[in-house]
Amino acid sequence: MSTSDGRRPPAAVLWDMDGTLVDSEKLWDVPLFELAERLGGTLSQATRDAMVGSNMTATLAMLFAEVGREPDQEAMAEAAEWITSRTAELFRAGLPWRPGAFEALRAVRSSGVPMALVTSTERRLTEVALDTIGREFFDVTVCGDEVDGRNKPLPEPYLKAARLLGVSPVDCVAVEDSPTGTAAAVAAGCTVLVVPCEVPVEPGERRVLRDSLVGVDLDELAALLS
Repeated sequence: MSTSDGRRPPAAVLWDMDGTLVDSEKLWDVPLFELAERLGGTLSQATRDAMVGSNMTATLAMLFAEVGREPDQEAMAEAAEWITSRTAELFRAGLPWRPGAFEALRAVRSSGVPMALVTSTERRLTEVALDTIGREFFDVTVCGDEVDGRNKPLPEPYLKAARLLGVSPVDCVAVEDSPTGTAAAVAAGCTVLVVPCEVPVEPGERRVLRDSLVGVDLDELAALLS
């Protein structure tokens, strides 16, 4: 297989979900700010920004610290269940696509290159989101509760996706929006196309920044590996 200009395509394309494919970070705002109020405090925008791209455990640890509550196991479990249920309601009401994301998914999928969804969101919510995004786009999905606690910014989510696809992460392109997710993909050895959403991502090794996914296709992703 080769691209239209003769380049070798990526072995696989590994897509983040929240903030990359769908503009769901704004939906996450609702339960996070509501939970802070339920716990008797307020969530600052700086702390909310730090949560972008993170997993449930890390997010709740930041939230509990913000409101001055002890993060004991029972309270954290109750908070996680409340956030998951509330977010599922919002996801079912509709997930808006990020500009160009659906077209990019369709273009790369039609090329036959393997694709994975690699998200910090837990499986229960990811399944709801896939009702909008489309399961047919992905050969495998890796969720935040399926990596034994080694979530983004650690590389395990991307390493696991590559293992499941039978490819080397060095030969893959990851598509991300956050500093946390970008750090995970870079640490795994991927080249990363970064389309910032809620917070800026600094330039660095093995990453190319872009304003949106509009016009992204296999040729452009292959060029990142050249």
